[in-house]
Amino acid sequence: MAEKEGAIVKKGHEEGFKMMISLLEEFELPLGIFPVVDVIEVGFVKNTGYMWIKQAKKLVHKFKMLPAPASYDTEISGYIEKKRIKKLKGMKAKGPMMSPSINEMIVDDPPTGNIQLKCLAGISITILLEHFAAGQ
Repeated sequence: MAEKEGAIVKKGHEEGFKMMISLLEEFELPLGIFPVVDVIEVGFVKNTGYMWIKQAKKLVHKFKMLPAPASYDTEISGYIEKKRIKKLKGMKAKGPMMSPSINEMIVDDPPTGNIQLKCLAGISITILLEHFAAGQ
């Protein structure tokens, strides 16, 4: 794929997971936002900010402090920048009536302790950052 051209790629769970955490730290995003397991590959294109995470199977994760789980596809991708991921693919908020795809996440700046999750349908959810801390 052309969007992956010139990427730094790490393969395997240990190396891929380290790279994912490093990217989340560098761009000031919550470390627990992608609770992936069995990582196959993580890639990042420095020039464009395009990043992707491939995992062996889809995952439904219940965050301890949120009422509903989130689902993660086998490939999660988007364009990462400081406190933001846009054009996000592969993450959905699970709900009783629908499961909208999250296409953007923005950490409030100046800091309020919140993160905004935006869906293509125009739905926006504000959640405390602490809900996505590592280990949640």
